[in-house]
Amino acid sequence: MRGVFVTGTDTGVGKTVLSAALMLRYPDACYWKPIQTGSDDDTAEVRRLSGGRVIDTGIRLPDPVSPHLAAKLAGVPIDLKKLEQPSCLCIVEGAGGALVPVNETQTIADLILLLGLPVLIAARTTLGTINHTLLTLEALRAKSIPIRGVVMIGEAHRENRAAIEHYGQVQVVAEMPRFDSLTPDSLRTWAETLPKDLVA
Repeated sequence: MRGVFVTGTDTGVGKTVLSAALMLRYPDACYWKPIQTGSDDDTAEVRRLSGGRVIDTGIRLPDPVSPHLAAKLAGVPIDLKKLEQPSCLCIVEGAGGALVPVNETQTIADLILLLGLPVLIAARTTLGTINHTLLTLEALRAKSIPIRGVVMIGEAHRENRAAIEHYGQVQVVAEMPRFDSLTPDSLRTWAETLPKDLVA
């Protein structure tokens, strides 16, 4: 599989909006969320914001909890090897962060390994982001997962960015604001500032 995997330092950090922005920056790509829990439909939001091709297949579980628990509550065990992988250049969005469990023995990081994709990390700009981002980097590197960079989301914070780059030995490739009005046009304007080599 070719593309990039978007993971976050935690849930609700902005992975879906970042994924939509990547779709706008790379219009030949498709979007796929292999595992979705809860009623929020991230696939529909990416479709609305990007107008691009989205893949609707995957594991869909109703309870808004960690995938391993949502699967247990639904009585549907998650077998990562049974996921049908798209053949397109793909923007893949994870569920929560890299170490979120998906079954009794595997995490999102194992899904990333299975897909063989490099990772783009969505991180907050606010207090706590240094620790969360460095822990995410450490977890990914422990599994030898290649990292394309970090996108910091929220009000710009120069010192937090500098600390993440210094201590994490990683590049912050972009800073994405929280949009007052999140529309396809406003997101497209920002997406055009993204580097051209994030997805390959």
